[in-house]
Amino acid sequence: MLMQVEKKKLLADVDIPTKFDPINHLGEYLMRNNPNYIKDSGLSGYQRVMRDISEDLKIYVPNTTYNRVSKIKENIKQKREQKEYINNIKAKVANARKQALEEQFNEWILDPKGMIPVVVLISFHIEGFKSETFEKLLKHLCRCADEFREVIKTDMRRQMFAELFLHCDRGKVGFLDRQRTLALLETFYDQSSKVLRGVLRNPRQWPFVEFGEIDLPEFWGDMDNQKHIYEDFDSVLLEMNTLPSEKHVSKTESKLLASPEDQHEHYRESTVPQSPPEQQSGATVEQGPNGIPAREQERPEESTGEQEANEESASEEGTYPGSTPEQRASGGLTTEQRLHREPVAEQGAPRGARIEPAAGQGLPEEPTTTEGQPERSTAGQGSHGKSTEEQGSRRESQSDLEQPRESTAEQEAHRGSQSDQGPHSGSTAESQSPRETIPEQQDTDLTSQSRKGSIAGESKTSRESVSFEHTEIPPQEERTHIHPYEELVFISPELQEQIGASSPEDHLSGKPAKKEVQKDKSCEPKSPKIEGKSWTGELLTCNWDMKYAKHEDEEQANLIYGNSRFADLHSIIRNIQSYKEIKGRSAFNGISFDLLQFVQLLETFVGEDSPLSVSEALTSFFKKGFVETKEEKMSGLEKARQNASRIRRELLLKALFQKWDNEGSGFLDLKEIDDLLYTYKEGMEKESMKKAKLHVQFPKLPPGHEVRLSSKQFQKYIELVVSELRGNEEEVLESVVEFLTNSLERSHVENLRNCARQKWLHQIQRAAETSGVSLEPVYTETFKALTQDAEAHGNKKISAHISLLEENLLLPDRGNVLLRNVACTLDDAPFVLKRVLYRDMKGISFTVVDEGKPIHVPQVQHHGNIYFWNHSRKKSDHNGSFLALPLQDAYMRIFGVLAVDTLRDPQKINIFLPHEIRFYQGVANVFSTAYHYVHSREHILHIVITGIGWLYNITPSITAISTYFVEPNSEKDSDYVLRNMMVTGQQGLTEIHKNPSVIFRKTCIFRDFLFKCTDSSEVVLASVCGENHIVVPLRERTGEALGVLDVNIGKSKMLLYREFKDLQKMLKVIQLACSEILGELSGEIKKNCILEIESVGEVQRAGILFFRVMLQELQECLGLLTSSDFVSLLLYDYDSLEEDKDPPDSQSQDLKANIKLVQDILKGIIVFFHPELKSSSDLESWDHCKLYVNQQLVENICDFDPTAMELQVNLKLIVEYFEDHSRIEVWKFGNSAIEYLYHWAHICLALIKLNKKINSAISPPLPSKTDSYISDDRVHF
Repeated sequence: MLMQVEKKKLLADVDIPTKFDPINHLGEYLMRNNPNYIKDSGLSGYQRVMRDISEDLKIYVPNTTYNRVSKIKENIKQKREQKEYINNIKAKVANARKQALEEQFNEWILDPKGMIPVVVLISFHIEGFKSETFEKLLKHLCRCADEFREVIKTDMRRQMFAELFLHCDRGKVGFLDRQRTLALLETFYDQSSKVLRGVLRNPRQWPFVEFGEIDLPEFWGDMDNQKHIYEDFDSVLLEMNTLPSEKHVSKTESKLLASPEDQHEHYRESTVPQSPPEQQSGATVEQGPNGIPAREQERPEESTGEQEANEESASEEGTYPGSTPEQRASGGLTTEQRLHREPVAEQGAPRGARIEPAAGQGLPEEPTTTEGQPERSTAGQGSHGKSTEEQGSRRESQSDLEQPRESTAEQEAHRGSQSDQGPHSGSTAESQSPRETIPEQQDTDLTSQSRKGSIAGESKTSRESVSFEHTEIPPQEERTHIHPYEELVFISPELQEQIGASSPEDHLSGKPAKKEVQKDKSCEPKSPKIEGKSWTGELLTCNWDMKYAKHEDEEQANLIYGNSRFADLHSIIRNIQSYKEIKGRSAFNGISFDLLQFVQLLETFVGEDSPLSVSEALTSFFKKGFVETKEEKMSGLEKARQNASRIRRELLLKALFQKWDNEGSGFLDLKEIDDLLYTYKEGMEKESMKKAKLHVQFPKLPPGHEVRLSSKQFQKYIELVVSELRGNEEEVLESVVEFLTNSLERSHVENLRNCARQKWLHQIQRAAETSGVSLEPVYTETFKALTQDAEAHGNKKISAHISLLEENLLLPDRGNVLLRNVACTLDDAPFVLKRVLYRDMKGISFTVVDEGKPIHVPQVQHHGNIYFWNHSRKKSDHNGSFLALPLQDAYMRIFGVLAVDTLRDPQKINIFLPHEIRFYQGVANVFSTAYHYVHSREHILHIVITGIGWLYNITPSITAISTYFVEPNSEKDSDYVLRNMMVTGQQGLTEIHKNPSVIFRKTCIFRDFLFKCTDSSEVVLASVCGENHIVVPLRERTGEALGVLDVNIGKSKMLLYREFKDLQKMLKVIQLACSEILGELSGEIKKNCILEIESVGEVQRAGILFFRVMLQELQECLGLLTSSDFVSLLLYDYDSLEEDKDPPDSQSQDLKANIKLVQDILKGIIVFFHPELKSSSDLESWDHCKLYVNQQLVENICDFDPTAMELQVNLKLIVEYFEDHSRIEVWKFGNSAIEYLYHWAHICLALIKLNKKINSAISPPLPSKTDSYISDDRVHF
């Protein structure tokens, strides 16, 4: 149309009228070109059809355009259909997963707002997960839901104990007497029933009793298995090992079931422990038939395959400490059903279903739950009923179901034989069929099934009877109390499905039960309550310290802030509080418990798997039994007042010291302090102050050295001065501090400089504490502080390096020691790093080492005795100042030199000013502290590695041991973190992490037992994901935890008593050795070298310190033995056996083995001191050997040094006498003298072997990223 308009020039002639109508033109054009209108081409119908067919056939001609286009269209169509199909499947899967997650959400305990706490879950994306991965995720979430339920339960228990502490602490002093607390726990434990004692831990044993409170002979020589932390633990395990077969057990139990009058002896009514003031009255509670500790009621259920794979290990229900084979035949009343921790894969009926075969009746009896609701029975189980109120779903991992299955019929027959006793009824709150595995002494794990027995009447009435009065029993529950042997039998879900359709007669006759198809139920709904109690939504696991912990230093600091007399010290005190090393740790003192320690002690006592009713009973018992006299209350208040006064005094004096030491040197001149103090009250107190100096022991210094006081020495000196002045000490101290503060005039610039320098010095110490036992961050922060101060306060560009003393072994003619440069500033690294300075070379560094004083060379170009490391520098460029400062340890011994120079500074005048030199002295002082801090941790790691190696040789049941160190957290308003330094696996191989990972409290909610141990500085027994842990603190000399040892014992409930005692020995020796190392490095105690090998070097000494401390302990024990102890050993002889011509029985064989054990050990000990006997016949004659066992032998043992240079022993012969006797054989013999000698000999052999290869066998475990910053074999002068 536009073309037509242009052709007729209609746009140009606008005013001329025209007959052109564009609408008509468009209409005509469209009609002429209508695609639906086809003009007849003259083709016939046949031709038109053939033409269409030929067009259609063109697409099938290969290698043509039509063919290729058609294939492309077909592929596009198929892909479109496939994509639509996949999208539909994805949508269905997404909806199914969404529904599964919604159902899984109901597994969790929710707060009152219906939310899961944010700290529990981390966001994740599941869109791309495979089905198997998503199933694993669901199983993991189900397990986490169970774990979170346990976290909430533990948190509720801890809050209960915290409120108990506040109730008992009526004077609000913040601590309770330790001995009184332990005495109440012992009373509660003694008055508890046998079943309840199985749940509780014995408060007379470690960890409740400290190592130092146990006599040495008892600690090292006591082999009484009855003193285990769990009652009768070893005896039950031995009982399990001696059972010949499952068939024999089934027959024995069937006979017992046929004799109710015999079985009745194992059932009795028990009372909950009564409070001391009310011993006359008590409430009756139910007790299980066989005294089964209820802790095993809390253990996770394992697969049936695992049960049957250990049939030799007595995998029947009820195998547990405190039980007998007869008792294992019986069921038990349970007070609760603990939520299961294992993943969910396949499940039949829920755990806790109970068999109630009604004799002569068609339906089971309907018992009543603790909340009074009728319990429903499942029709699919026949005579098996189940509780659904607070039972929850019970899960098992699919991997467990793949275990080999053995003797299922025999197990079912055994369980079914119990149903002939008639109807079973009882009250249950959360019924359960738990099991746990206990390791054998050497070989495999034994499975202890389904502990039965109630522990403390879970009925609502008994739970509310806090006064322990007698409670009335509801009609339905009364029958259980009258006939306690008629009980519920708890079985696993798998066995329920297998025996669901079979009769009791089938089980008794041993016929195999009919298997039912197991249904795959990933998660079933759980009760939203914890043992009938709703959760308040308050979770204090992550912020426990914020609500309950009391920080006296913060309270005293706030009081000082409100006192205008110390206004000049407020900013300094705030910096001191912000620079506080590690917050949130309680110090163990052996006298009293603070809140965190008290809560942890009670939690350890009741166990984490016990029901809350036990904790409620203990709480009620304590409220009535914890009574303080008026004198004790007054004494507690006085201790609290003295503690507050001490902390306030330390804050004031520390702030005063920092204000006085404005340059951060770390020392104050005594003369300057006295000159100012003598002006107090215009000199009226001068004579009194001089008297105080008579009580001060100042360090002896060479002539010409002024007495300088460190911060701690300054505090002690001021306190002694105040004690000599008249008046109230607190008021006098504050008056003296106020006077000194006002007398010290500092300008604003000086205050700012002081603040900046204190910050830089703190960062050096902080680097040591957060380095993961590495010196690199310490070197970095040291040079950073030097350069920042030079730029900010000196307008200089400096270079610096650190050199450490080493013994000169390669070139002793050039001096017995050398200085090796171990760190330097970056620009000087090519010329300085790793270089060595000998005594015969130029330099003033050795002069600094010899004199112990800093040396300042203002102009090095005119000195003549300066060694320049950069030989390429021209002499004309040797313009600058040089400062060398000694590095001293706590005993003022020199171990290195810190050198600073200005050779790179372009200014001509660049002399170090006095305030700069004093600050550099402070840097050297702080670096020395940080350096020894890192090496103390390194030595502790070395001690721990040695101790773990000793333990793994004799204790095979430990799965792993992880070592953690405590470090300050870089985040504000947080306490500390734990750094995982190393882990020792089951094979005894230790992996030291080069880049140790850090664990935060908020991200470790399911494994917070590590932080509980650090918070309280007490031992924690915990169970996580089916594995049990013994977490032990490594304590500072102040009592706070510097680290923790996490001993993983696997699925075992506890170690055997022998292994438990060996673990205690290892832990005690490690703690003693660590305390000695820390005391020496801090200057609190003097270094004491007992063995010759200890003088070789610091690293070598740390490697053998564990053995040396253990050797001292054993020598002390041997010194306490009497002559009668050795005489009893000499009485073992073969004469009685030679006269017996009868075939040897087991008793005679044991006697022969014991005789050989005694004689071999004594002969091996004799050979230590008489190696010449190898060539004589005396060793072959026992009568001749007896003559060497005398008092002189004992004295030689107590004074023996296995590392002495002149020592000559026949190592091969000694090993032959000991290698045939195992640790178990010595333990079973049960003689303390043999126990001492066995350990003593092995320790001596270990030290002899280490002494022979001292340089190669003992290497530092410092996890440094490079070797540039490692210095071995330090020498002190």
